[in-house]
Amino acid sequence: MLPKWAGRVVIAALLSMVHFTAPARAETDHGAAVQRLMASPMFQKAVEWLRGEQARIVEEAIQLQQIPAPNRREERKAQAFFDMLRAHGLSDVAIDSEGNVTGLRKGTGGSGMVAVVAHLDTVFPEGTDLTVRREGTLLRGPGLADNSHGLAVILALIRAMDAAGVSHREDILFVGSVGEEGLGDLRGVKYLLTQGPYKGRITTFIALDGTDPGEIVNAALGSKRYKVTFSGPGGHSYLAFGTVNPLYALAGAAQRIGAFEVPAGTTFNVGVVVGGTVVNAIPTEAVMQVDLRSVKPADLDALEQRFLAAVEAAVAAENAARSTANGAILAKIERVGNRPSGITSPESDLVAIATAAVAANGFKPRLSTSSTDANMAIGLGIPAVTIASGIGGREHTLEEFLDIEPAAHLRQIAMNLAVILAVAGAEDDAQVPAGGKVR
Repeated sequence: MLPKWAGRVVIAALLSMVHFTAPARAETDHGAAVQRLMASPMFQKAVEWLRGEQARIVEEAIQLQQIPAPNRREERKAQAFFDMLRAHGLSDVAIDSEGNVTGLRKGTGGSGMVAVVAHLDTVFPEGTDLTVRREGTLLRGPGLADNSHGLAVILALIRAMDAAGVSHREDILFVGSVGEEGLGDLRGVKYLLTQGPYKGRITTFIALDGTDPGEIVNAALGSKRYKVTFSGPGGHSYLAFGTVNPLYALAGAAQRIGAFEVPAGTTFNVGVVVGGTVVNAIPTEAVMQVDLRSVKPADLDALEQRFLAAVEAAVAAENAARSTANGAILAKIERVGNRPSGITSPESDLVAIATAAVAANGFKPRLSTSSTDANMAIGLGIPAVTIASGIGGREHTLEEFLDIEPAAHLRQIAMNLAVILAVAGAEDDAQVPAGGKVR
């Protein structure tokens, strides 16, 4: 574990060389508005504050990363983030009943609410070595880039807004969400958007996640995940030979699934197979976990129906092929994950603003498809994108890294700030077209 050097030695030496300059104006109305926003004294003051905060941002990212937070074990990290968020003077700071941490920065009277979300959980189990190692400007540590840095960026943005005296029309709800990774199934944002105290109030959703600052995720890769348990009577491998076998039914289902032909943007995978106890016994149970994905809701639904039919056919085939005198093969089908798919239109105000902000901060924007907290908002028809929470790579591995090279680091965080303030209607001469409404 690194001490609290937090970049103060190396970063401080480089920060003085960093100067924030907005490139030439973009041609579109959104581009021009973003350029005016970034050129405003208010925005420049906020960026100057962020420049001086870079060491602290790194410190806080490491502080949060050092707290283990596997799925459904996020409580300690949530409490730490709650304490940090509460210290920033937001209103209504709370941990909701699902475990999300929320804090509200009130607007001046707009009709909407912008949710800015970074997830608390990681893919790494309890006991993972969370030591952070430095290699030049790279910091390697599980969960640092994905997504402790995103949480630290939220804290820094709040401080920068306060320091620059930023006001905005729409309320901004800052969220540390739970259950984003793996079989967490987006449970945090599902609760936030459909059950919690902010249900029906969020009109725009921005997830801070990912390590490519040019990437704008506007297409939600939906997924349906299943656990299928095949059961049967079992028996001695010799004395009960010819009895139906759950593993054979599982294998038949997997073979049928493997033969699917699917359209572009649709995938499937049998990812986990478990069954049997000893080599000389017919199993009484065999289990497989299956992942189905598509960016198009109709294609995902169609794939799901084919999968269910494949399981049914495999069970029927095994029961027809061998003896059911002591019992037949049954299949218990459990859906353990359901992430909505869909798209925020490339022509929407939100995507246009994000594209302009990415380009204006010196990165090459590109629209992409992924599975993030924004899936749930998109599935509900709420304009949503995911933009980078840092610069790095190798997420979900022990070699995950965050690049804190000062110039690029500052531009990435300034990009986050520009998107959020443009969407929330920062009260300056830079107004979002159409009265600040984001569609």
